Formats: sequence, C-alpha cells, structure tokens
Amino acid sequence: MTVEIENETKLLKNAQLHIGDGAYDLAQTALASILGKNPNHVDALYVKAVAYRYAKDYEKAQATLNSLKKVYPEFGRAFQEQGHLFRDQNKLVFALAAFKQACRMNSALIASWSAQADILEQQGHNQAANNAQAQANRLTQLPRELVSVTSLIHEGKLLKAENLCRYFLQKTPHHVEAMRLLADIGSRLGILDDADFLLESALEFDPENVQLRIDYTQLLRKRQKFSDALLQAKYLYDQNPADPVFQSHYAIEKMQTGDFDKAIELFNSVLEKLPNDTATLTSRGHALKTYGKQDEAIASYQAAIKAMPGHGDAYYSLSNLKTYEFTDGELIAMEKQEAKTDLDYRNRIHFCFALGKAFEDRANYNKSFSYYERGNKLKRVQSRYEAAQMEKEFKTQSSICTRELFNQQSGFGHGATDPIFIVGLPRAGSTLLEQILASHSQVDGTLELPNVLATARRLRGRNWSSEDSLYPKNLFDLSPEKLKDLGQDYIEKTRIHRKGAPYFTDKMPNNFRHIGLIHLILPKAKIIDARRDPMSCCFSGFKQSFAEGQEFTSGLEQIGRYYKGYVELMRHWDEVLPGKILRVQYEDVVVDLETQVRRILDYCDLPFEQGCIDFHKTKREVRTASSEQVRQPINTKGLSQWKNFEPYLDELKLALGDSLTGYRD
Repeated sequence: MTVEIENETKLLKNAQLHIGDGAYDLAQTALASILGKNPNHVDALYVKAVAYRYAKDYEKAQATLNSLKKVYPEFGRAFQEQGHLFRDQNKLVFALAAFKQACRMNSALIASWSAQADILEQQGHNQAANNAQAQANRLTQLPRELVSVTSLIHEGKLLKAENLCRYFLQKTPHHVEAMRLLADIGSRLGILDDADFLLESALEFDPENVQLRIDYTQLLRKRQKFSDALLQAKYLYDQNPADPVFQSHYAIEKMQTGDFDKAIELFNSVLEKLPNDTATLTSRGHALKTYGKQDEAIASYQAAIKAMPGHGDAYYSLSNLKTYEFTDGELIAMEKQEAKTDLDYRNRIHFCFALGKAFEDRANYNKSFSYYERGNKLKRVQSRYEAAQMEKEFKTQSSICTRELFNQQSGFGHGATDPIFIVGLPRAGSTLLEQILASHSQVDGTLELPNVLATARRLRGRNWSSEDSLYPKNLFDLSPEKLKDLGQDYIEKTRIHRKGAPYFTDKMPNNFRHIGLIHLILPKAKIIDARRDPMSCCFSGFKQSFAEGQEFTSGLEQIGRYYKGYVELMRHWDEVLPGKILRVQYEDVVVDLETQVRRILDYCDLPFEQGCIDFHKTKREVRTASSEQVRQPINTKGLSQWKNFEPYLDELKLALGDSLTGYRD
C-alpha cells in the first residue's frame, strides 16, 4: 500500500470517527483533504454525504449524492444513503424506491433490505415486508467476511473480494457459499477454468443447492459448454417442471443448443403463469429474433415494454434489429424514461443507444450522437479496458511470434482442415462472410466461439494481464504433442456447434490477436480477415452496445487506437505467415459480390454454389447484431453512414493515424 493510499485510509477513518462523535465539521475537513486531490474519490464522497445527512444539511447531502452517482452510477451504497436521506425527510415512497434500487445493485446491503421491510410494513404490504426481512435475515446469518465479499463484488472491487474470500476459505475449507462467491469472482475476471472447478466441487458437497446449480449453468453457458449447461438446467427442471424459474433457465439453454421450438414453448409456459414478466418476454423476443421470426420478436419486445415502460433492454433490442424504426410515440416515451433521475445504470445505457438509433433514423445527427456518446460514457465508467495495455499485447505478439518461432514449431499441431476462422473487428462484415459460407452445403455456420481465447488464457497462467504473463513466450516451449493436443481439444470442444458438414466457421473477431497460436495448433485451418473502412467500422462499433468482450468500442479514441493496432498486427501476420490469411474487404463484397464469393470459396477449396450468392435466403440461426441485415439482399446503405456524423469524429481520425488511409496496405 502506497503512502498516499495509507493517508487516504487514515483520513477516511478519522472522518467516520468524527461523524460518530457528532463532529461533522471535522469530518468534512478530513474529507476535503482527500477530495482536494481527487474530487471523484468514491468512498470520500459517500462519507461526505453521510456527514451532511447526520448534520441535517439535506440539500448538501443530496448534491453530494448526485455527484457520487454521476461518478459511479452503480454504487449500491449511494442509493442506500439516498434511501436514508429520503426517509429522514419522511419521503417514504422515494425512500422505498431508493432502497430497492440499492439492493438491485448490491444484494448484500442488509440495511437496505431491513429498511424496505420497515416501510413496506408501514404501508400494509406484509408479504413483501416479510420477503425483504427474510433477505436481511439470510445475510445476517452469513459469516461477516462473506457479506463483505459479496458487497465488494457488487462494487467492482474484485481483487479485494478475491483476497478476502481466499483468506476465509483457508480458515474454512469447503464452505459452499464461499466457493460459490470465489467462482463468481473468477468468472468476472475471466478465469473460467477455476470457476468451473469450484462450482463443480461445491455441487459435490451440496448437490441440492439451487443457486449453486443455477450459477454453474450460467458459467457453463459462458464457456459455451451448451450441452453441459443444458444438463444442469434440465436437472432443475425435472425436479419441478411447473416452476417458472426452472422453466426459464431450461428455455435459455434450449435456445443456446438450437432447440428454438422447445425454448419458445417453455417461455410461453412461463408467460401463462406470469403474463407480464418482462425478462421472459424479452428473452422470448431474443429467441424469436435469432430464429428469424422478426415480427413475432417485435411483438414480444413491445409486450415487455407495455409491462414495464422503463425496461430499456426491450427498447434496445428493438433498435438492435437494425431494421426497426421507432414511432414518434415510442421516441417520446423513451426520452421521458431516460430523463428520470431514478433510472438505473443499465437501463439508462439501453435507452441511450436506442435513442441514438431513433434520432439517427430521423436524420437528427446532433442529438443522435449525443445519446451514443452518453451511453458510451456510462459504459466507460466501469470498464477496466486500457488502450495502452492492449497495444502492449499487440506488440508482444509481434515481438514473440516471429519467423523463428514458426520455423521451430510449425507442422506439429493437429491436422484438421475443418475450421474456417473469420477474424477482424466487430461490425466489419464478419457475419456477412459467415452467412455466405454457411450457405454452402459443405459448411456449418456456428457462432463466435470462445475456445481460442480460452486456450490463450490458460497458457497465460494466473498473471494473464500482467507483464509476467507466460503467453505468448511459452509458445516456444510447447512440445509437438502439446500443440497437437491443443488443436485436438479445440476440434472436440467445438463439435457441439456443428451439424455434420465437413467444414465450419468460427467468427470470434478477437481471434486475430492469436493467429500465431491458431497456426501452431491448427496449421491447416483457414483464416479470413474481414476488414472494413476504418471510419465505417469504428463508428459502427461505437454505436453498438456490446454485452462484453468489446470494451474498446466505448470511446472514439479507444476504438481508433484498437483499429490501428489491429492493422499493424495483421500486417505482421502477413509478413511472418505469407499467404496464410485471406483478406476480404467489406466494400469489395458489397460492390462485386460474386467475384468476392468465388475468391473466398477458392481460398477455402470449396466448389462454387449459387446459394452463397443468395445467402439472404438461407434459413439458419444468427446470433449477432447483424442477424436481420444478413437476411436481406446485399446493399450499399452502410458504406457511408458515418459521414453523417463526421463533424463529431475528429478524435477518431486522430487516433486512427496512418491506418485511416493505409488500412488496405
């Protein structure tokens, strides 16, 4: 711990002691020392708001909370303090809403659960009060360390949470809840193998623990072990087939394994019992969209909105169809919801991106950009992405994966010819290329498979994000047998996504960072670089709200630097692996489809089939944001949309540097 951090910790403790003694001015003086150096210090702002409330200076307390929530929109304790502030002013309706919001953001806040119970009981809602008190009692019965771990997880302090949880497990081995929490931390940090082992082990100790099994199901899905996840969901479903929670989880896993008819049937069963359940209506919309039933998907999303007008996910899902245009009434409703001060962080992001699309469709580019920028700014608040760190990873790949490495290690991997990797940036046309190839009788289109990224993560070791990472330096040390085993492991673990064709696509765009690894473990695999004009590609990514894995898209400078690094790294791969990669320019495909289709098929050693030209007629599940676009004939509408926003994109142009014009070199 640095001297500065030690001093901050001491000042915070002093401020809290002063509050306990009623010396509120002294507390503010201590806090001012911290905030003078760092005006956005989360804990100092929180304690400052508490001090003002205790001093009954409610106006300053509210102003401080507003600043805190602006800095950290998902800080549960800020909303808990907001609840206390409203309650002290006898604004019980607002207090209850704040306490509920606090618990949604941080389920370990015992005081918020208890406060809800008190207010609900005063209002005569006895059952709801009992439910809230039961949550408070459950937390009270947990070891204090695990309550703290849960709170730290929700506040994004994952390393502190991990250290505390591991310390607890050293003292209390095999504690199931501690194992579950440590697995949750591992999942959030991307250490999925460890999380998998922890949950599997915990279930051996407590096989009837429903939350454990639900967590395990979700982790297996995250690892795209869809058949295993389905088995876990089915286990719960078989215990009580009428339980809507178990039906919903089983439906989600059915959808992931491609059984959309059963998934939709299960969602409908849930809705028979809970007709206005927004989560189920939205999930059913996703299933219908992926299945190609757009009109029914739209109806399901609209039903979710009707049931809960503040459900931003449903509005964003409509905008994410790319072909849906909001009515004037829907636009007004969205603006009204987004303007609410109590709208939660995630819904606000959804509304911002949906409003960006709505105003873009109306050619109001100034307002459209303001919403896209607002949504991305909110995403950046909690993103751990660092452009400099990613650029360092690119340079490490270039410096380690040299001709020397490939001369030493090439030819030892698995000899499979099945995989066709489609790499690049998101929104660069990879879904279009996948749809073209999947329209061929000899190719299965799968999805963005995580297997190569997972292999790279395992090779990194525990210090995967630091300078001590073993990968890619350890590629020199892998034995021929190990390289072959890694290739075999990829082939076996991806088999579940295939439907029997000799070849299959893997369109995980981020795989471009690991082409050296791919070549060593699968030397006969095909690799296609899906490339798009940098301004079109980057701005299209900027206005897309990705769930995870593409954090670099949430800032114009970030995405510009990422694209520049991508072009430089691909240039390196071309130099050390000449002829290995086929570059396909999106603009060339749009202008001359047949020439590019024949070029792609020749590279893949596939005979020409007319179905690849008529790709939009192919019936298959498409799980990306471009799903509705690739179900339409080729068009040039997307080639220059970014130019409508050019006055706002100077930061992007500057970050792109020479790749702005040299991206085809």
